[in-house]
Amino acid sequence: MASSLNIFRMLEKKKKQAIIKKFQTHAGDTGSNEVQIAILVAEIEELADHLKSHPKDHSSRRGLLRKVSSRRNLMRYLKKENPESYEQLVKKLKIKPAKVITKPDGATIEVEEELAEEIELIGQKHESAN
Repeated sequence: MASSLNIFRMLEKKKKQAIIKKFQTHAGDTGSNEVQIAILVAEIEELADHLKSHPKDHSSRRGLLRKVSSRRNLMRYLKKENPESYEQLVKKLKIKPAKVITKPDGATIEVEEELAEEIELIGQKHESAN
């Protein structure tokens, strides 16, 4: 039973090798930011599909959130260090870039697109209540 659960948590070897080959920056590259992000995107998609059919699988949900956080951190680093590569990767993977939100105190934060929309709605509700 335990081995069947691992199917949902890890990519198949062939699929992972194909992703590495597609996103590597040079021959033998298996650990660049681009490759790590691409692998995380594939794992996130698999976990999201798994959670659609198993909504009460909380350990997989926690794993999904960890992968999303890891992807966000890697993307933030790549955007800071190599903006051109970041833009190309976002287009290749067809993912939404993080949105920058300015807090009332002037500080800025980067959040995923879906979270940004929720934060704006909460802010609008808060302003209308005052």
